Amino acid sequence: MPQFVRYQSAVPNRHGQYPGVFALANGLRDDGRLTTEDQWWLLEANQKATAAYVDPTTVDTACYEPTINPGARAWFFADAADLLAMTTPYLELLDRYEVPWMQLRTRTPGRVVYRDAAQVIAVPYRHPEDWPFP
Repeated sequence: MPQFVRYQSAVPNRHGQYPGVFALANGLRDDGRLTTEDQWWLLEANQKATAAYVDPTTVDTACYEPTINPGARAWFFADAADLLAMTTPYLELLDRYEVPWMQLRTRTPGRVVYRDAAQVIAVPYRHPEDWPFP
């Protein structure tokens, strides 16, 4: 059984969600908090990421649709070494701007709604629907 890794905010946003590493970095940009140098780095890093990895929403536009897949979130395969290495500078960016983040690991990310070679999008299990005991 594969293991999965997720980097996300350590603090929920105003919607009670825990945005992932890329959303957090882009949020710094969108809020105008990045230096010019970091803005250029993020633009280039995002372009490289887009070229190297599939954006799940281009394959399944409903994968993050809140009424169909509430709380869906991206998880990286733990053995996707290149993708995980690519996230390191994003995490360093978050550290520079004192954005708290955490790493999660699991073998059961939830109900998988999208899968490719490097990642899955999964809806977290919920109680009582997914509780394993009667």
